[in-house]
Amino acid sequence: MASSPTIQELAKEPMLVIPERYIHLDNEPCPILSEDATSQTIPTVDMQQLLMGEATDFQLDKLHSICKEWGIFQLVNHGVSSLLVEKLKYEIEEFYKLPLEEKMKYKIQPGDVEGYGQTLLMRDDEKLDWADRETLESYISELQKLAMTAFGLMAKALKIDKGEMEEMFDDGVQSVRMSYYPPCPQPEKVMGLRPHSDATGITILLQVNGVEGFQIKKDGIWIPVSFLPDAFVVNVGDTLEILSNGLYNSIEHRATVNSVKERMSIAMFFNPKFEAEVGPAASLLNPQNPPLFKRISTEKYYKYFFSRKLNGKSFLEQMKIENGEDDTA
Repeated sequence: MASSPTIQELAKEPMLVIPERYIHLDNEPCPILSEDATSQTIPTVDMQQLLMGEATDFQLDKLHSICKEWGIFQLVNHGVSSLLVEKLKYEIEEFYKLPLEEKMKYKIQPGDVEGYGQTLLMRDDEKLDWADRETLESYISELQKLAMTAFGLMAKALKIDKGEMEEMFDDGVQSVRMSYYPPCPQPEKVMGLRPHSDATGITILLQVNGVEGFQIKKDGIWIPVSFLPDAFVVNVGDTLEILSNGLYNSIEHRATVNSVKERMSIAMFFNPKFEAEVGPAASLLNPQNPPLFKRISTEKYYKYFFSRKLNGKSFLEQMKIENGEDDTA
């Protein structure tokens, strides 16, 4: 197992050509996007309106159709203090300005995934993402409340028992990833984060410094996401697609880099608790709507997910029940 230098330090070196191991020949290139793609914008959901009594049915229907058709939305009026968000953004930017020896006090320890730097590599020939990762604990409590509210609203929209959703995600496994994408001399040859869908229930993403690069794949086209001020981007993960028995769509996404500006983002991932099982909600299933996905323990689900390379929605395909196959694994 080999470690790698942090990408932030590597990017400080004068370089015209990037090291071979960062070149993703197997990925789609990152060409200039067509006007068709750049003219599309992801939908917006207003949390305040969702929680207001008289607008609930209309807004729930809207949330339902967005989760089905897009699997991603910008969440506005979410109730998280803008002062807290701005303070967090400032502290993240300040952290990355620290001298390397200061940042290395928080480095990833062998066998762990929390800390500063690239995650350790399983193989010497594995391609790296052009980004640093850092787990932040301090951002959790406000987003925990927000996520549980969102899960409750999605349960209502799906017309499933709210208890089924709570049983799966209340006190679930949560993690935070802070990503730093430095400018790259050959941005078209690298991937900040390779295309994948998240294994999560939902992921809540905050863009830190206003530099864009987050893209989603819809109807076979990559669409850039322009973040609204004070908005979070919320995306449906594989677990929620499975729970909804395929009604909701986990969105494939990637991060690109550019040659001029660094980009920073922070993502929070909301997963089921380890004691739960991942599978379609029982209240959605009947003879007319049989399960489309297997039911397995959360522990097995995540072991299997993290043993695989990030590769589009290939993991979700493995969770599908083939004709005549038992739905347990």
